[in-house]
Amino acid sequence: MNRLRENLAIIPRPAWVIAVLAYAAFALLAYFVLIPQDKELSGHGPAGRFLFAFGLPVFLFVLVLLIGYVNGDARRRGMRYVMWTLLAIFVPNAIGIIIYFLLRDPLPAPCPGCRAVIRGGFTFCPNCGTALKPHCPQCGRGVEAAWANCPYCGSQLRSGVAVESR
Repeated sequence: MNRLRENLAIIPRPAWVIAVLAYAAFALLAYFVLIPQDKELSGHGPAGRFLFAFGLPVFLFVLVLLIGYVNGDARRRGMRYVMWTLLAIFVPNAIGIIIYFLLRDPLPAPCPGCRAVIRGGFTFCPNCGTALKPHCPQCGRGVEAAWANCPYCGSQLRSGVAVESR
């Protein structure tokens, strides 16, 4: 439950306000305007009308919160948050949101040497040169700890490549 709270805290407060207002507006519009005018919906009984009017806008509520999450998460990852928010809004069928989750950058992390916040994916800290990931001693590019040979220069890696400073 703690991780859920952390992820919900990423959503900006205006997104929560917009989501609640949109939910309330569409639920009340459906209950007081759409259902009484539709003969087929008005014949389902009070429970069915209530579920239709107050259950259907939940999807809109979740969609607005997802767009807010894309905005807040892109901001904390140092990405172009305005561009990603607009893509999440205007690409239909929530495909923009799915694309964001597929292409988002790794989270920035503090350097163990100088404590500067470094964008994810770097092998070395640009400030102090501390190794952030295992690397090839020959070419200096990032490698996986289980690899026996460097895929970039072909040199043999010692077993259990360790993270060390240059």
